[in-house]
Amino acid sequence: MMDSLKWLTVYEMILGVIHLFLLVWYAIPVTRRSARWIDFVPSAGVIIMLASLWSGDTSLLALVFYFLTIILFLSTVKRVFKVNPLIAAPKRIGFKAVKVVLSLFGVLVLAFAVQYGGEMRYNPSSDFSGLGYSDAFVQLNERLSVEYPFGDWKKIDWDRLKDQYEPIFAEAEKTRDKDLYNKTLRDYLATMRDGHIRIVNDKVYDSPVYKKEGGGGFGISTIRLDNGRVLVTLVLKDSPADKVGIKVGTEIISWDGVDAGMAYRLTRWSDSPNTNQNENVNQGRFMVRASIGQEVTVVYKHEADGEVMTARLKAYDDQYETLRRTKPQLTRETPLIEGSILDNGYGYIKITSFLPDKAASDPSGILKHLLNDMIAKQVKGLIIDLRDNPGGEDALVVKMAGHFVSQATRYSYVSYYNRHTGKFEINKGEDYKAIPSKPQYHGKIAILVNGRTASSGEGLPLLLKGQPNVTIVGFTGTNGSFGVASSPIMVKMPEGYMVESADGRALDVDGVIQGDGDDTGAGGAIPDIRIPLDEETFAKKYVEGSDVEILYAIEAMEP
Repeated sequence: MMDSLKWLTVYEMILGVIHLFLLVWYAIPVTRRSARWIDFVPSAGVIIMLASLWSGDTSLLALVFYFLTIILFLSTVKRVFKVNPLIAAPKRIGFKAVKVVLSLFGVLVLAFAVQYGGEMRYNPSSDFSGLGYSDAFVQLNERLSVEYPFGDWKKIDWDRLKDQYEPIFAEAEKTRDKDLYNKTLRDYLATMRDGHIRIVNDKVYDSPVYKKEGGGGFGISTIRLDNGRVLVTLVLKDSPADKVGIKVGTEIISWDGVDAGMAYRLTRWSDSPNTNQNENVNQGRFMVRASIGQEVTVVYKHEADGEVMTARLKAYDDQYETLRRTKPQLTRETPLIEGSILDNGYGYIKITSFLPDKAASDPSGILKHLLNDMIAKQVKGLIIDLRDNPGGEDALVVKMAGHFVSQATRYSYVSYYNRHTGKFEINKGEDYKAIPSKPQYHGKIAILVNGRTASSGEGLPLLLKGQPNVTIVGFTGTNGSFGVASSPIMVKMPEGYMVESADGRALDVDGVIQGDGDDTGAGGAIPDIRIPLDEETFAKKYVEGSDVEILYAIEAMEP
């Protein structure tokens, strides 16, 4: 509790002292004459509250203090205008009891607020929207250099970034080139390789710059195999690619005059940049995009006959169909958790996210029901499918993890930048542990992950990795964006863009950052069994439509 005080602003600390004093004072059920000055203490609290509001503090934590301030003021304002300062104890015992209970309740509210001071702390939004492009960038870079949770972890050279991008922002400002400004801001943020840092109100598909550069498609998507070959994973019916005979499995030899492997590597646009392994998969979706109407020459080879062919394709407005088809989207109809027992006797549980669903049953309750059924039917092993899970609430992950641990197991500490001390400090109010809960399942477990298993979705594999009964399976590891966004860093930039960044970092039992990609491009939960992306697994997954990851998971659990 006392450790949480370090997250309070000066105004919040003063209000906390005032509240505690008054609540304790009013809770003591004795008759006494009060000093006249006590009647004015709630009014002083209102002045402090207004000063705090003037400073810009509208955090949830501050709102709790403001609420108590207003309640205490309204409850005692009449005394300020009374000539007689006598505060007599209520004659009716019932009224006296109510006053004591309400005062104690206020103390509990105050204690709750302080306990969660780290998560609810004031983290002011910066407004650089009125500055020029280059000045706003310099200010953004300066704030991130101090408060971004993974600057040291990723070994970011903030001075180098300033020297690299400031002239480009200055050029965009001089020429009033909004597209260059947007593109440069995106490039700068992409250097962090962090899914939690982004332009909130300008997603890739909505970006006018991307619309110009990649708004057109040719009807295909690709992926690069481990050996460097670039193969087609998707062909839209009646698209330009379909009309020249390109099929799923066709190898792209060159793209618009550039070797396919090089074109793949040079692809700049991305929506999943966190680690090297995930970037490799993601680039294939964006490589085969171009501006609407642009023509490219593609050299390709069919797997069946090996014949090399050349065609000229023209990009058309496909409404980003190839991108949508290759990135699963959660909808309101998507169950958060579902499961079944497969024909081969293995249990299968799909967790699509760790977001609480207010309209449905508690997801942890659904998991409990599924596990009870599978344990009763003595499943041979359990597959937990976390592919494409974007995350959600750490508390829900920890609750679910309790079914798979036999002793209390630390999930993570959380560390934030403390504006008072000027350094990152652990918030002891967020010491997440998985506590064993019933039913307990300790049979063989295979956890399926991919590059879109992100944020708290990475928590379960990170927590269970290394247990003798657990095997993590995937073509790649998880996304590598395990940062915490309790009170995100928010920065208003010119042209109406709002930049948002995670404000906290998750630490393991040794106090080391876990999950997030580092300076080498490594991060996330690494598979114990990494499925090779070769011609055989490609054919099974993309041509035959088999769920290769499940096949590998079952093989891993076989006796």
